[in-house]
Amino acid sequence: MDLSESTLRDRARAYAETEPLYDVERQHVETVPKTFAGDEYGRRDAQWIVRWYFRRYLGEYPDRERREREEAFRDNEFDDVIDALDAAVDAVGVGGSEGGPADATEPDVAAALDALTALDGVDVAVASGFLQFLAPSRFVAVDRRTWEVLAAAGELDDPYPDPPSVADYRRFDEACRAVMDRTGVDAWTLYRALWRSFEEVPGEDS
Repeated sequence: MDLSESTLRDRARAYAETEPLYDVERQHVETVPKTFAGDEYGRRDAQWIVRWYFRRYLGEYPDRERREREEAFRDNEFDDVIDALDAAVDAVGVGGSEGGPADATEPDVAAALDALTALDGVDVAVASGFLQFLAPSRFVAVDRRTWEVLAAAGELDDPYPDPPSVADYRRFDEACRAVMDRTGVDAWTLYRALWRSFEEVPGEDS
């Protein structure tokens, strides 16, 4: 599995050209960091990320589990959601938009994940989706696709842990950072390239 800079950028461009959710994802990459760093956002802004995490599979994710997780998140008291997001924003800082620089302060990944996973319907994987949109130049959401591409490239040693723990996400994050440091791409570019590359993982059909 080739994860050179040229390959990553080519696959990220292919993602932008083919993935039906790309335009709305790009809008959220540009707006979510400032939205959640401020005080004027609603429940639906937070719900969008939970919905995105499952619905980007375009029907491939088990529908019953998706509905249960979305409903569980809707049942959280909104004040609790605000508190969790405030804690996550404080832990990771406000990230850049597509192509922008990552925050210079080293984020406290564990603190951000702990705050977010205290919410019903949010496990480490879904919490990583929040991190991706809170700091899109710095974080990549973890899932079977992104993990297995990194594993196929030799960046991770183990198969996807389902579900991933905080320690698993930290290893995944370290692998992503190593690729970003080597190639010069940001996390939003890397995410698109990894998602697009999944069909090339040996033994995977999609």
